[in-house]
Amino acid sequence: MSPVEAFDVVDLIRTKRDRGELTTPQIDWLIDAFTRGYVADEQMSALAMAILLNGMERREIRDLTMAMIASGERMSFAALDKPTSDKHSTGGVGDKITLPLAPLVAVFGVAVPQLSGRGLGHTGGTLDKLESIPGWRAALTNDEMMRQLTEVGAVICAAGSGLAPADKRLYALRDTTGTVEAIPLIASSIMSKKIAEGTGALVLDVKFGSGAFMQEYERAEELARTMVALGTDAGVATTALLTDMNVPLGLAIGNANEVRESVEVLAGGGPADVVQLTIALAREMLTLAGQPDADVESALADGRAMDVWKRMIRAQDGDPDAPLPVAKETHVVTASRDGVLATQEALPFGIAAWRLGAGRARQQDPVVHAAGIDLHAKPGDEVRAGQPLFTLSADDGARFPRALEALEGAYSIADSAAPRGPIVRARIEA
Repeated sequence: MSPVEAFDVVDLIRTKRDRGELTTPQIDWLIDAFTRGYVADEQMSALAMAILLNGMERREIRDLTMAMIASGERMSFAALDKPTSDKHSTGGVGDKITLPLAPLVAVFGVAVPQLSGRGLGHTGGTLDKLESIPGWRAALTNDEMMRQLTEVGAVICAAGSGLAPADKRLYALRDTTGTVEAIPLIASSIMSKKIAEGTGALVLDVKFGSGAFMQEYERAEELARTMVALGTDAGVATTALLTDMNVPLGLAIGNANEVRESVEVLAGGGPADVVQLTIALAREMLTLAGQPDADVESALADGRAMDVWKRMIRAQDGDPDAPLPVAKETHVVTASRDGVLATQEALPFGIAAWRLGAGRARQQDPVVHAAGIDLHAKPGDEVRAGQPLFTLSADDGARFPRALEALEGAYSIADSAAPRGPIVRARIEA
């Protein structure tokens, strides 16, 4: 005889449909019953739609997050003899910041346990980028991760399947039911995994604009405030930076080419916007870890961050000095007239790189590590007729027409360009 369940899921659906609040015991039961398979996918889909339409109170979102954490294991870095600090980005076009950031923060004796994911759609995944390095592996055991944090100070690897398994099921449902944009579900999804990871401090890079998950600034700000509140309520020191993703970040969009650009930053060069955001996030992470006066610029300039990068890559069986993959075919797009590059929209460039093979449409699809786009100018730069604006790279030239189709109207040349605002627009704390 099956046990009597504490609640009826239809009652919970009706409560949210009618703009009511779910109690803590109801939310705890719901996530447990969903994880057990008692609550059916169509019932959770109905609840997700009710949450999208009617929202949740802060206490409900906190309860939902904690229930998803309780559905799996929690990691602990208490055995380390140093503080931990982590960063999460909501994703964008050309966002390779994790690569230079993790070794930079580790220079100062703060451990960076960066559990990352793979790309889907137009936003690239950190693991996909790093897998363009010959030999590098994403999957580590917990023991390997702890050893690397002790000996090197930074690790970028795949998150284990045991962290917040309820989120994995709910995430898949949201993708197929039009409920991805629900802020309570986005916030609880991100924060359940980050809190379960066990970091002591967390900095959120929440992006807004054309190439961002949250295109409107106000929605991005609401998401940032919700996630900072969740982290704070769970005892994790949490802040957020709202950053501009209207224009691609840096000059490289793809996988291998983004690794090259990250190495340039670690060598003391690289595009100004990538360096600026890397430094801003490093300062934030180090401040939360008790080092507000760390001289991060010097650690980039003098090679210390590069040293940690090489040790971090070698620790995961990669060869940091090996040549990176190069595409078989390239196609250069040039300026049609003299003037100033006035616009360069992030989203179409992300979609174009995806169509070249740099991203995947389905989770199981392979990624072409050499595919992508290299930009030769950014908005505000003067250009001459015939000068290269960007280069498309692919292993199959048949991919170029559809990529170029995505870029129609995505950039323009004019007599002048409006000045760009700062890349970091705001800082949010509890």
